[in-house]
Amino acid sequence: VQGTGGSSAVSKCSAAARGYIQDRFLRLLAGRRRRRRAPLIHRGYYIRARAVDHCLQDFLLKTQSLPGTQILSLGAGFDSLYFRLKDMGLLHHTVVYEVDFPNVACQKAALIKRTKELSALVGDTGAEGLGAIIFSGEDYKLLGVDLSELFELERALEEAGLDNEIPTLFIAEVVLTYMENTRSDALIQWAAEHFPQACFLLYEQVHPEDPFGRVMQQHFSQLNSALHSLAQYPDCEAQQRRFLGKGWTECNAMDMNGFFTCCIPEDEQQRVQTLEPFDEYEEWHLKCSHYFVLTASKGMEPSWTPLLPSVTVPHHAAPVGMAGSVPAAVCARFSEICGLRRYGHHSVLIKPNVILTTGGFGQEDGQHCRMRNFHVLSKHAGYWKAVCVKQKIPDKRWGERLYHSVSCLSDTVALMVGGRTSPSSAGLGMLWLKFPETCNASDPGDIAVEPVSLQPAAEPAALRWRHSTTEMTFKGEQYLFVYGGRSALEPVLGDWYFLHTRELSYTVIAVEGAIPESRHSHSACSWEGGVLIAGGLGAAEQPLGSVFLLKELEHGFQWQTVETHPPLVPRYSHTAHVHDGKLLLVGGVWLHASSVPGITVIDLMTGFCLDYVINVELLEWPLMLHNHSSVFLPNEKELLIIGGGGNCFSFGTHLNPEPVSLSLSSILTSH
Repeated sequence: VQGTGGSSAVSKCSAAARGYIQDRFLRLLAGRRRRRRAPLIHRGYYIRARAVDHCLQDFLLKTQSLPGTQILSLGAGFDSLYFRLKDMGLLHHTVVYEVDFPNVACQKAALIKRTKELSALVGDTGAEGLGAIIFSGEDYKLLGVDLSELFELERALEEAGLDNEIPTLFIAEVVLTYMENTRSDALIQWAAEHFPQACFLLYEQVHPEDPFGRVMQQHFSQLNSALHSLAQYPDCEAQQRRFLGKGWTECNAMDMNGFFTCCIPEDEQQRVQTLEPFDEYEEWHLKCSHYFVLTASKGMEPSWTPLLPSVTVPHHAAPVGMAGSVPAAVCARFSEICGLRRYGHHSVLIKPNVILTTGGFGQEDGQHCRMRNFHVLSKHAGYWKAVCVKQKIPDKRWGERLYHSVSCLSDTVALMVGGRTSPSSAGLGMLWLKFPETCNASDPGDIAVEPVSLQPAAEPAALRWRHSTTEMTFKGEQYLFVYGGRSALEPVLGDWYFLHTRELSYTVIAVEGAIPESRHSHSACSWEGGVLIAGGLGAAEQPLGSVFLLKELEHGFQWQTVETHPPLVPRYSHTAHVHDGKLLLVGGVWLHASSVPGITVIDLMTGFCLDYVINVELLEWPLMLHNHSSVFLPNEKELLIIGGGGNCFSFGTHLNPEPVSLSLSSILTSH
């Protein structure tokens, strides 16, 4: 647990160096430990710092006319809070107390003493060395006490001069959850009972039982710092009840998706979203739905409610009710073929019961990397079998790409469109994939890769990723419809291209109707000669709940809105299939955190939506339903989910270890 503080200081320091947070003291407190972290970690520490700062500034503002206030930071680690506030001139009548393990407090005190910039701000009164007081300045006290020993904590604070009678803000950033619940509960109750005017700010994890929550718990257990609060207080509502039951009179809580949307001004959201190339949207939103900020208060006049947002919270209502469940089962044992553990890949049915999977990031030859090899999956006598098809010459043009699309155009040819290597790279153009007519898992043969030479007008169609490419017809001719996505320059695209399938020539076809808002990570399906677009991530990184049909008319196409009842819960990074007049949406990410997306069935005649939960009892691992690919086999009404998951950087790479089969016959039978 003590190690988490040092790691946190390094991450905050890295985020400050990239402009996420303005804090010149972080590098002084990180000491010699310097490492550049990934963009996702920068965002995670940004939102944490922003939430704490938002509530802290509100406390200082509400109490600025009072003669004296206190801030008590529990498990403060190498936090720079005191130095920041002192430097900004915000501590005229406020004393800051920091408490951490004696070992951590001693390291921090030594760092302050030997760093001129820090010691000059504090002004050493020389009162340290008295019991638990490790360092003492006029308005800064650093104590070395184990927080779980409440009697010792109380005695040390008394010695250090903490005044129970003045307004006091308690701060606990990812601290209480490392303590046994009886001890953290006792601390929360003690603070309410002993301080007539008090505020409490809590930031920690939530939602332990969904797939991402299970990965998160496993990560902290492996670090030997298990999260104790989660079992008893699994969501924001339980945490609020906890505080209200322990003597606090007001309490508000929201997860970090809610905080980012509601408490951070739009121009600041945009600033953060453009600081560095970023493409880990799924992991970002999942991480934000698994952390929350809570504020509680008692005896404060006026009352302290910094989390009542200035803008209305967009309420991402959960599905109204579940219509039933769909069983998930491992469809075969592929332990010897780990290449199917991947995300950001694409799978396509190249003939009945034969699936080709390409690209993505995953596990190959014992290491995590962008995937160069192809995988063929085929069904023989009711069983699935997989084989890896190595490229004889690793082709640079293949580019080991992620978030591309693949369309099968005949028994022997598929077309790969777009994709990226890194988020700052341009799109990767188009490739032909040529395979033998007899290709299957027992005898895949060779898969030839050939670059496509496009006419200049068609080139922009391929310079994108997280887009869709859908087969469609116009006046009896076959076309490919490339839509949306994002590029290195544009975080979200709303344009489209009609490519005549035979020679991939760019064709201008008239389209009327209201243009859908720009999006990427949406789903697209062929239906009745046109294309159905559903969901996606829109501008400002907000999930969309709209469904559109591009419908063929006599002289061109028309965008039509498909009204859904109840309204579709906004989502992205899902997959979709059409069967018998029904649109099936599989998995994805939504910002509403109390459940994860399963399968939504939309009746295209009536717009009526039904949600089904996926029953994962037979699986031995958390089923990740984002960044996956899926293939629907209409005759068997079987849905195959291949890969899925992501690389969270802080919680490690979490991938579905093998393909999963969902039997949809019970939900697709005609009523």
